[in-house]
Amino acid sequence: MARPAPPSFSLGIEEEYLLVDRQTRDLVPDPPEAMLEECHKRLEGRVSPEFLRCQIEVGTRVCSGLAEARADLAHMRATVAEVAGDHGLAPIAAATHPFASWTAQKPTERERYLTLARDMQAPARRLIICGLHVHVGLEDPQLRIDLLGQVAYFLPHLLALSTSSPFWRGNDTGLKSYRVAVFNEMPRTGLPESFDSYAEYERHLSVLVNAGLIEDGTKLWWDCRPSARFPTLELRIPDICTRLDDGIAIAALYRCLLRMLWRLRISNQRWRRYSHMLINENRWRAQRYGLDEGLVDFGKGEVVPVADLLEEIIALTREDAEALGCVAEVDRARDIVRRGTSAHRQLAIYGAAVEAGATREEALRRVVDWLMEETVAGL
Repeated sequence: MARPAPPSFSLGIEEEYLLVDRQTRDLVPDPPEAMLEECHKRLEGRVSPEFLRCQIEVGTRVCSGLAEARADLAHMRATVAEVAGDHGLAPIAAATHPFASWTAQKPTERERYLTLARDMQAPARRLIICGLHVHVGLEDPQLRIDLLGQVAYFLPHLLALSTSSPFWRGNDTGLKSYRVAVFNEMPRTGLPESFDSYAEYERHLSVLVNAGLIEDGTKLWWDCRPSARFPTLELRIPDICTRLDDGIAIAALYRCLLRMLWRLRISNQRWRRYSHMLINENRWRAQRYGLDEGLVDFGKGEVVPVADLLEEIIALTREDAEALGCVAEVDRARDIVRRGTSAHRQLAIYGAAVEAGATREEALRRVVDWLMEETVAGL
């Protein structure tokens, strides 16, 4: 019997940004319609408003590799920044704003978003958070379900590399990813469920749809999910990365992990599935500490530095990185561990400003200044 054709491992990346006023550094609750229209025109429809009007989302084309996806995102970041700048605004690639209040924000006037606000109430209104979503093409639905249950083990590792949300409403939350805490208030979030087949997944989804609780699979907001719109497995756990190349490194790692798991599958092997009880401990550690305090290696039964775990992942997926032509992008994940994530840099800027005599408000505005600059650096 002929072996099935390999997946395409095609790539699509979505990024969400916050829009800030260049003078006040605060979020803009109601950005000019002309700005959004110009972005839409210049980016040929690959930009859209998000749930709140202070957010904007961009998405790449279907890409064959990381270089193509990076070029697409660099163009979109630069275009949004240029158009926003014409209106005295700027995008920041941060998963939360350092000091803005969610009570001042307005939902986008679309039926889907207005329904979400009505149904979810305060948890939805608090969603001034931005993430990085990575779609990888797996055309076989059964393969998507099989790898969904296995890749869950690695989701905390990818979150730890992405953290960019240490502040909330002007306070140091003590978490490197407060975005995850905000999103956890919503239903159908967190680690993905495991299913034995695509048919089983569809049966469970149909229960919710037929009961009138959700319209379709787009209302499953798990950390990783089978896309309801594309033949992809969509990574959703990372914070948006302030540095574009950090996000590209995470996308490369995720893509390579899926190819590694596929290799195991065609050799009649699989990654061991661990319970949510265990993986959630690592998810919490990544949310709380980011890179700083390590994650549990369940095989060893001990906490291991993230740097060591990353080296293991790079070694596990080296064959896949070579096959997919993204060795350099994967290796750049080491830079994240060496210098820290956006969350580390934001906290350092804030701390240095306060130590130099700045007020808390002044220090937070300096964090926003850095975010504005870093979002478009190196494009």
